[in-house]
Amino acid sequence: MPALFGRAVSLPPSLYAARGPEEPLPLLTRNVTADVVVIGGGLTGLSTALHLAEAGRAVIVLDAEEPGWGASGRNGGQVNPGLKTDPDTVLEDFGPEYGPRLVETAWSAPDAVFDLIARHGIVCDAARGGTIRAATAKGQLPALRALYAQSRARGWPVTWLDPDDMTARTGASSYCGGLFDARGGQIDPLAYTRGLARAAAAQGARLFGRSRARAVRRRGGSWRVETDRGSVTAPAVLLATNGYSGRLWNDLRRSVVPVYSAIVASAPLPDALRARLLAGREVVYDLGRITTYYRVDADGRLLMGGRSRSADAAGSEAFPALVAHALKLWPDLAAEWEPIRWTHGWNGQIAMTADHYPHWHAPQPGLYATLGYNGRGVAMATVTGREMARFLTGEAPPLFPLTKVRPIPFHSAWKAGVA
Repeated sequence: MPALFGRAVSLPPSLYAARGPEEPLPLLTRNVTADVVVIGGGLTGLSTALHLAEAGRAVIVLDAEEPGWGASGRNGGQVNPGLKTDPDTVLEDFGPEYGPRLVETAWSAPDAVFDLIARHGIVCDAARGGTIRAATAKGQLPALRALYAQSRARGWPVTWLDPDDMTARTGASSYCGGLFDARGGQIDPLAYTRGLARAAAAQGARLFGRSRARAVRRRGGSWRVETDRGSVTAPAVLLATNGYSGRLWNDLRRSVVPVYSAIVASAPLPDALRARLLAGREVVYDLGRITTYYRVDADGRLLMGGRSRSADAAGSEAFPALVAHALKLWPDLAAEWEPIRWTHGWNGQIAMTADHYPHWHAPQPGLYATLGYNGRGVAMATVTGREMARFLTGEAPPLFPLTKVRPIPFHSAWKAGVA
């Protein structure tokens, strides 16, 4: 395929970015046309572009920075099935028109990720060791057992884990139980996002970086998206900016709460500890009031994630609570590995919705927006892009009901609310 890139670009600091630079996309410097223009070069936008291009549509992606600059390239790398709400409740909330397809799509979403990785040869440290939902208190067990029963009734590959099972898998003795879903897994999210960009370009999508959309204007039966040095005219526009939605369409920004999540990464663990801590490459997220999540990558590094202060920060010393949580789970870390070295730390914004569901919006004819993955963006953003492409080509109805954008009341106080 022709070269996409021209010179090295700097991304926010992370373990993933430290693994190697990428060359930037070209700037949009002229006026062009397309069938669809996608604003946002993260997982949603790139998956949409890839699937549209495969369907023969002319699609252009505009990103204010570069693919993977936002949460798509900074997240914890967990590829988890499902939504925050259990499947029976999803059916109740969305009814027979949307519920059954949404349940099947959300809980099989990891399949879409790993299928794309295999089909396009994306090198991104992919491992399908499964996902563990870990109960940190006995009060969490009834809901977790209900999810287990609902999953078993649907024939899904789940296993109940008692406290001894949890200790055997995680090396931590503090869990009351857990649910293992074999469909989950892990990736290097920045490498995956970059791989989607290359795959979309190889299929004919045109991608532009450092080309921030400054205005979206309706012109007759089409939309004109203006950047500093060019424009795109298309009958359809997708806003795929998620946790970094700005004032381009201000109500969209005000419809989600941008919660900061952080990750610290260790140096490679010693072999004895690696043999006890998620030896099967499982990923874990706790069901506590404030979710924490962790995994061990192919290099044997422990990546521990969770909520952080609502400001950009970098370096493991900026997130002492995450380091402390790791020591609480594995008190012998200090005894087995001295000194404990945490080599990287970073954070970024994810988009939370008031109802904890992703949202699909149609503010005006031909203008669409999808956002709000509530911490489950790798798998859900990937299938959202696929399903949005199917919708835009007329192949399938929308995955979620298309609604007007509803700003959250008192949104200007979001930082105080998160705190």
